[in-house]
Amino acid sequence: MTPITAPSADGTNALSPAGQKRGLLRVLGVTFGLAVTIGNTIGAGILRAPGEIAAQLPSTGLYLAVWVAGGLYALLGAVTLAELGAMLPRSGGMYVFARHALGRYAGFLVGWNDWAATCGSAAAVAVVIGEYAGALLPALQGRAVPVAMGVTVAFAALQWRGVRMAGAAQTVTSAAKALVLLAIVGACFLLPATRPLAAAAPAAVPAGGALLVAVIVAMQSVIYTYDGWTGVIYFSGEVRDPGRDIPRAMIGGVLSITALYLLLNLAYLYVVPLRALAGEPLAAGAAARAVLGPGGDTAIRVVLIVALLSTVNALVLMAPRVLYAMSADGLVPGGASTVNEGGTPTGALVASTAVSLAFIATGTFSAIIAVLSFFFVANYVLAFASVFVLRRREPGMPRPYRAWRHPWTTGLAMLGSLAFLAGMAAGDPRTSLYALGLLAASYPAYRALTALIPGPDR
Repeated sequence: MTPITAPSADGTNALSPAGQKRGLLRVLGVTFGLAVTIGNTIGAGILRAPGEIAAQLPSTGLYLAVWVAGGLYALLGAVTLAELGAMLPRSGGMYVFARHALGRYAGFLVGWNDWAATCGSAAAVAVVIGEYAGALLPALQGRAVPVAMGVTVAFAALQWRGVRMAGAAQTVTSAAKALVLLAIVGACFLLPATRPLAAAAPAAVPAGGALLVAVIVAMQSVIYTYDGWTGVIYFSGEVRDPGRDIPRAMIGGVLSITALYLLLNLAYLYVVPLRALAGEPLAAGAAARAVLGPGGDTAIRVVLIVALLSTVNALVLMAPRVLYAMSADGLVPGGASTVNEGGTPTGALVASTAVSLAFIATGTFSAIIAVLSFFFVANYVLAFASVFVLRRREPGMPRPYRAWRHPWTTGLAMLGSLAFLAGMAAGDPRTSLYALGLLAASYPAYRALTALIPGPDR
């Protein structure tokens, strides 16, 4: 039997004598790491975003180039953050890096934002499943909210049974997702088009400043679609061999996702002219209709539900790990670090599920995610900065994996993230101002909370 573990003072997992508080279990491997990376990253974005991007860049070369660029950005990030995941093998995501390298307040800011946004994302994806389930089954029409709640509770109950079962569910659902997406690729290339789509007159490719703006807007959609490649670092303390398996899962996951995205886009373009794809709200639906006729709509709804189930499971797995790590460090109440025999942080799971259900019930997840999405990439910036800080401050600390071509790769990843933030601020200044207001309010909230839950200062 795998021994029960508990967090030690340095944040690693140590054997727990009988009667002491249980900790997380090191039972996960590279297969789970690949599954959670794929499950957390690939969602509705790749089925929807191509239409938005084609509208911005009416050139096949430019259209494919931004997808390649997005994959390179994700790969640079994976190469960089894999060093931190292997060096600091604690579950909790980017909170762990910010807390260790930049101090308690930076960790608090990253952790609270990441936890709330992950709970909100789980709610949003579950609601989409409810909407598509209603379109498939008349009995479920108008019941998106209860269906979403049922899906969320079902995955939470599965996770309660233990990390092994939840990890197996992630592997199965992610494999199913990859297979149905590959089936779309195969159908587009192998089946004759039953409803060829006529293209409109070719649009002029923007030039000069207009082209730059179009590329920035398109890249924002692409990067959102690639977001999620950090999935495995939320489970670093549960991976059996983090020094080997975390880099393999992150880098292998990004390469697999990039290859699948390029295949899907080539498949879309094979059956749907670029100009017909432009502005299409569901690119995969247009492709399915082209090769399957009216039955394509039903097929793509099934694909969406299968694809999103693994995303919900990944998010329901990830959110409690952030809260667990913060609780272990004294930044939230200690009940969030309670772990059952199966290795599930049950206190954090209950809190995370309750917040997701509240988002679903009130319909506030869209507003929450819109504001907190600014911090998604800001978290990347702080994580990349942590690599520079720790290389300088702790050069002798064991690094089972070192970021390839650091500092160039790390610097490029950070510059890409900063450029993305600048584009967001210019394109949506209102949301950016809300995000800055939340940032300003976070420090007094941190001081008030930590006054009630004292912890060691850096």
